[in-house]
Amino acid sequence: MQAFLLVFTHSKEEDYRKLKEILNTPKDLVEVLEKILIDPTNKMPPLIDGSTETTVEINSLKGKSVFLFISGLPISSDDNSILKPFLDKTGKEDQYRIIWIPFVKQWTEDLKKKFKTLGSKMLNVAMDYSLPISTHRYINQKWNFKFNEPLIVAFNQQGKVECKNAIHMIRVCGVEAFPFTRAREETLLMEKGLIGVTATHVVSQTENWIKENYIFLYGGQDNEWIQNFTKSAKILVDDPMIKEKGISIESVPIEDDNILKRFWNKIKNLFTSRAQRETKMDSVKLHIEKLISYKKKKKEWAVLSQGSSIIVISGKTMLKVLVEFGSWKQSLKEKDFQSAFIEYHNKVFVPDDQICHHMKIPYNTAKIPETMECSHCHRIMDTYISFKCCHKDGASWA
Repeated sequence: MQAFLLVFTHSKEEDYRKLKEILNTPKDLVEVLEKILIDPTNKMPPLIDGSTETTVEINSLKGKSVFLFISGLPISSDDNSILKPFLDKTGKEDQYRIIWIPFVKQWTEDLKKKFKTLGSKMLNVAMDYSLPISTHRYINQKWNFKFNEPLIVAFNQQGKVECKNAIHMIRVCGVEAFPFTRAREETLLMEKGLIGVTATHVVSQTENWIKENYIFLYGGQDNEWIQNFTKSAKILVDDPMIKEKGISIESVPIEDDNILKRFWNKIKNLFTSRAQRETKMDSVKLHIEKLISYKKKKKEWAVLSQGSSIIVISGKTMLKVLVEFGSWKQSLKEKDFQSAFIEYHNKVFVPDDQICHHMKIPYNTAKIPETMECSHCHRIMDTYISFKCCHKDGASWA
């Protein structure tokens, strides 16, 4: 019995090693999918058509780009609403296919109905209990699958993983980010910037404003501070000198709790999307780090942007600059609005805005950088490890 166990264990380790090797150095999509989906010891067909329940040949996916959609059942209503456009979009694109792998802890009549409804929209379905043991291990250890968190792995035609988990970009930009490659993400950020991809739901006109206008986006838990900011921003916008110079400025407060929650969810998912691709910090990550630090400290925050560029992020200092517009507006005769604003902002910087910056990175969803630069002082931040339990499946990012 002991000898059999050793052979069996060795066989499992060898299967897992081969799977990792194929995924790390892919040459052909069909070969990759066969290694992921086919268990030689299982007679069940690896793929079925979700609408007809007939067998699908893996070879039929040759030359396609494939999304491996892995989820628990049921899927949350929030994720359902954002996944529907993704499913519809992929169904219309001949070049792309979805393989759905649903994981179910305990089948019930209700789950069977949900599976049939969603499965009927899928051309390709692979059941979790038909997968090789090595695939289960890889999905959990390398792709960090959690039962309550959908996972969408994007493969190109050669079987290379283009995106470890596209669900984060879907939550930020929807199908506009299709096909969820790094190049598409960079293009969207270059065209729209941080505010353009995370705050268009706040005010419908934001999509147009980001093309040329300056935008103040701000919020916090102090309603009086928000009202003062709105009042001060209006005084600046209506000033004759601002109008004379043709400077277009929009003031966008986030006061509704649901809208604010959606904004922070988009910020979190954008950071995770970028963190899963690489470990080094970039300007987008630094801006997100700064914003989240204000949120964590429950401080009032404000962002000034123009086009796709973030000009400055702060809190009390930003309001001070607006309130004291009369003290620096004459500099607009010689300087552009951005230069004049930043110069006065640096001059009157409020020490309270110099908060301790910290960033929590969920270990299961992103690459962990060896070091992280502070977005304010640009020193290397201290590193800590913390453990957290929310008494439920999956991990949360508080």
